[in-house]
Amino acid sequence: MRRTGRGTILIAAAAALVLTAASLLAVALLGAPGRLRTAGTATCSAPALPGTTVRVTETNMGAGIIGGPMMRSAMRLSADRASVPQGQVSFAVTNLGNLPHELLVLPLPQGQTPGTRTTGPDGRIDEAGLLGEASASCADGEGQGILPGAASWVTLDLQPGRYELVCNYPGNYAAGMYAELTVQ
Repeated sequence: MRRTGRGTILIAAAAALVLTAASLLAVALLGAPGRLRTAGTATCSAPALPGTTVRVTETNMGAGIIGGPMMRSAMRLSADRASVPQGQVSFAVTNLGNLPHELLVLPLPQGQTPGTRTTGPDGRIDEAGLLGEASASCADGEGQGILPGAASWVTLDLQPGRYELVCNYPGNYAAGMYAELTVQ
C-alpha cells in the first residue's frame, strides 16, 4: 500500500509525539542519577513544628515540556509568608501535584533575584550552600522526594538575610518552582 506525503507526515508527527511523551515520562519517573522517583501517592501532614512555621505548597499540573512556557505556568512553589523573624524556622511542605517534589533552602546572594540561578545540563541548579532540605515523604528532612499528597518538614536556625526556597528536581527550578524568604 502506497502512502501519500500527507499521510507519512501525519504518521511521523504522531510518532514524534509518542516518543516525546515517553521521554518526559522517563524523566519524571527516573529524575537525576541517584534519585529514583517512585510512582504512587501518600497522604499525611506535618506535625506541630517548633519556631515560626512557613507553610509551603508545591504543585504541578500534568506533564508538559520541562522548562517550556506550558510547564512554567503549570509548576509552582509558594510560601504562605514572605518574611519571618530570625531564629528557629520550620518549613511544612505539602505536595499538591502529581509528581514527587522537594524543598531546598539556599542563601540568596546580595543583589541576586530569585529564579536566576544557572541550571546545568541535568536541569538542576548547584546546591552549594544548602542549609536544609525537606524531601522525605511523611517525615522530617532529606529523603527520596515528597510523594503526591504527602508532606515533609525541616526546622532550621536562620540568621537575618534573604533565602531562596526551591524544588531542584530536573527542570522544576527553570519551570518556576522557587520563592524568596526574608529573615529579619
